[in-house]
Amino acid sequence: MQSLTYLTLDKDVQQVRSAELEAFAAQIGGGVIGMADAAYEEARKVWNGMVDRRPALIARCMNDADVQAAVRFAAAHRMLLSVRGGGHHIAGNAVAEGGLVIDMSGMRGVKVDADRRIARVEPGALLSDFDREAQAHGLAVPLGINSTTGVAGLTLGGGFGWLTRRHGLAIDNLRSVRIVTADGQLRNASAESEPELFWAVRGGGGNFGVVTDFEFNLHPVGPEVYAGLVVYPFDQARRVLRAWRDFTEKAPEELSVWVVMRQAPPLPFLPEAVHGREVVILALMWCGDPAAGEQAVAPVLRFGEPAGTALGPTPYAGFQTAFDPLLAPGARNYWKSNNFSRLSDAAIDMLIENVGRLPGPACEIFVAQLGGAMSRVPADATAFVGRDAAYIMNVHGRWSDPAEDDTVRDWARRVFKEAAPHATASGYVNFLTEDEAGRVADSYGMNYARLQAAKQHYDPDNLFRMNLNIAPAGHAGKY
Repeated sequence: MQSLTYLTLDKDVQQVRSAELEAFAAQIGGGVIGMADAAYEEARKVWNGMVDRRPALIARCMNDADVQAAVRFAAAHRMLLSVRGGGHHIAGNAVAEGGLVIDMSGMRGVKVDADRRIARVEPGALLSDFDREAQAHGLAVPLGINSTTGVAGLTLGGGFGWLTRRHGLAIDNLRSVRIVTADGQLRNASAESEPELFWAVRGGGGNFGVVTDFEFNLHPVGPEVYAGLVVYPFDQARRVLRAWRDFTEKAPEELSVWVVMRQAPPLPFLPEAVHGREVVILALMWCGDPAAGEQAVAPVLRFGEPAGTALGPTPYAGFQTAFDPLLAPGARNYWKSNNFSRLSDAAIDMLIENVGRLPGPACEIFVAQLGGAMSRVPADATAFVGRDAAYIMNVHGRWSDPAEDDTVRDWARRVFKEAAPHATASGYVNFLTEDEAGRVADSYGMNYARLQAAKQHYDPDNLFRMNLNIAPAGHAGKY
């Protein structure tokens, strides 16, 4: 492997000799990929097609020792370091321009102890990997709604999904982690061991180290749930959204009803005349007794006059893949997100108006219904502070032509700006884009100073900064 001149954000990066590269590569079980290697172009791709960064090295780590070696190598040579699990984050922080990528996408193991209702999950595992293993025993944990999402990144930022109202966030079900910190040490963090580190990683993202193992509590779910879609024509949007808002404020915790407003895809249960037209889609899941599901969701069918419905008992793991076609990798994506404690009539009118300005057929606004079990955890119990979010809106710009970049981003930013007066100050870090570093402190609110102190203790030189960064205490603005 040749010596490389690194393009890096660090001005004082130390040059690496060929012998050092060879010695490093020999320590990494899956090998090290450089710019000249045939696998490089594919290895540097992530889910968001807007991310086009060229790392100097990609270390394909297969175990704890590999990760430790990579962390120590990056620290020794002052390289910009990024960490890749599923590679699904909107900001694309899994890839460091000119730096070193710790690529754990090959570490996808999931081990389920059905008797104890515990799962151990490696950091490269996707939701599909987890659901396959857990649902073999009729078990689950709240983990997103898209099967190609990585378990690691989703969990470290909080992690919500269809089960959150009933069973809390992903971090509320986390028992322990194994983590490599900036000094290269492998630590076990839990409520009993390294409790401050465990507090910080539950919502603090990848700021404190590289998690190589997640241990979750599991809950009986499925294998069948009552779920599906109810689609309303957009001319009924005001009536439907107000009825949905009023219903969800009192809905049982077993039921989650989310709103998606977009141009209708060619779903087989919709009349052809609706295809390509703006619609209000109510996506729902009842995670209680499936026999009671039909009665529980019946009011949703009376919010207006549906254009089509697809409801019934369905495999939980199958419903977790329902939105995969709308979130396939490779497209250009830009998001803006707000949290709401309540949706006023004015906020609903604002959403409707902006759906009328959709800049493309793949763009959408979705609003997730939260609350329930998530809201009963004290805001200082974990780093995640947005426990008052009854709803989270994600303005999802998605397109393919780079010539449309400004148009789509301007639309998303406009919706965010117009939503702000109706929203809370906090945000969901998993939905923040790379140009939203200024929102990080607000997103952690009263927990931010404590997170900075933990950062100062575990990563005083801010080695792990290729993320929604929390600067070490006393170093704000240095990096």
